[in-house]
Amino acid sequence: MADKAVVGGYEPLHHANEGRSSISLIFFKFFGVVFLAGALCYLFISNTNAWTMEAKKLSLSLEKQDALNIIRPVMKESIFKEQQQQQQQQLTKDQVCDLSVGEWIPNSAGPAYTNETCNKIPTYLNCLKNGRPDTGYLHWRWKPSGCDSHPIDPLKFLNAMRNKSIAFLGASICHNHVVSLICQLSKVEEALDIFHDSSFQTRTWYYPSYNLTLYVIWAPFLIHYETIDNPGDKSQSELHIHLDILDNKWTSEYNKYDYVVITGGADFYRSTIIYENNQVIGCHHCRPHMKLKHLAADEIYRKALKLSLKFIATAEHKAFIILRTWPPMHYEHGELPDEKFCNRTKPFREDEISGYASDHKMREVEIEECEKAATIGAKNGVRIELLDTYHLSLLRPDGHPGSYGIYNPSDSDKKKEVQYDCVHWCLPGPIDTWAELLVLKMLSSGVAGDSVSA
Repeated sequence: MADKAVVGGYEPLHHANEGRSSISLIFFKFFGVVFLAGALCYLFISNTNAWTMEAKKLSLSLEKQDALNIIRPVMKESIFKEQQQQQQQQLTKDQVCDLSVGEWIPNSAGPAYTNETCNKIPTYLNCLKNGRPDTGYLHWRWKPSGCDSHPIDPLKFLNAMRNKSIAFLGASICHNHVVSLICQLSKVEEALDIFHDSSFQTRTWYYPSYNLTLYVIWAPFLIHYETIDNPGDKSQSELHIHLDILDNKWTSEYNKYDYVVITGGADFYRSTIIYENNQVIGCHHCRPHMKLKHLAADEIYRKALKLSLKFIATAEHKAFIILRTWPPMHYEHGELPDEKFCNRTKPFREDEISGYASDHKMREVEIEECEKAATIGAKNGVRIELLDTYHLSLLRPDGHPGSYGIYNPSDSDKKKEVQYDCVHWCLPGPIDTWAELLVLKMLSSGVAGDSVSA
């Protein structure tokens, strides 16, 4: 009985401990739930703040984003990397060479010409003659992923283009591009300058042995524009553009062009007053007192491209159309508010540069409008293609004249004249790759050569 009493005496104590353990476990679980809920709440608030900050950042206008700087700006280079991966996967699948995807690699051979072998280089692009001391920018070659590009074969190209005509529509970057091509063809034959206007903006070059004509037509907007001078102050002249009227400098003789190369440029960022149906509908960067509706540069460019490509895609004349993508600028900001420069001497790596948000937007407009027009043109027997040189050019900040748009800019007497040119390209220089890719694109049109995609 005693043993039974002892055992019975421990039973209540055993159940009491069990109760306390249950209470402790419940308390521990409750505390854990509260802690976990607090942690989740903290993370949610932190992410919400981050999302809010990012939203505010992305809500900036393109112009304000660009003002932040070109080096590692708002748009991430990962976008391009993702595009490249997708394109490369497509290349592997289709076994087609996309010349716009690749990298710059060292090239000991150097350029196909120099300022001494080509006498057609304008002074403001003749960086070597103007005294640029570094020459490393001349020793890089564009290597596409999964395939290769080659220097221009001038004889092959001139023979393929025999009895043809090529028109280049655009502004000064367009002329920059054409001179690069002319210099690379000069090994076989010098182009004759058979026409130019008073400003040398619209020009005609001719290769008599091949009956090949190159037209350079100054059409910075592709649509009609007027410059209205202020009688009292010419520095206050106004630029007026008409969104519904094409520039007749190129449309009036469109029927005689076998190939047409269209290039946009920085003129679309200029201060302009916008018309439709001969009525003012807004402006871009106009003076505040005008109280006009603001139109973004990409809106204006889209309308200009849409109207131009519609004319081309539905025309009876069946030219081969190449739209070359937007040329990137490489201005960097100095210590002073109005100080901008470009003095780099080697290419960017992929993770160093993203480009201006506004330039990306312009390129997107080109891709979208070109795709739409190509679909319409195909039904009418008109071939319209994109030549994408944006990204490969974006990686070459070392290719601009910078301060060497004039002779010997370091001369103390000229320091006040020095203005950095971070838009145009030295000749020779990276822009020569544009001409190489253009030639490959044209040869792929069925005239001659193998089929490639650029």
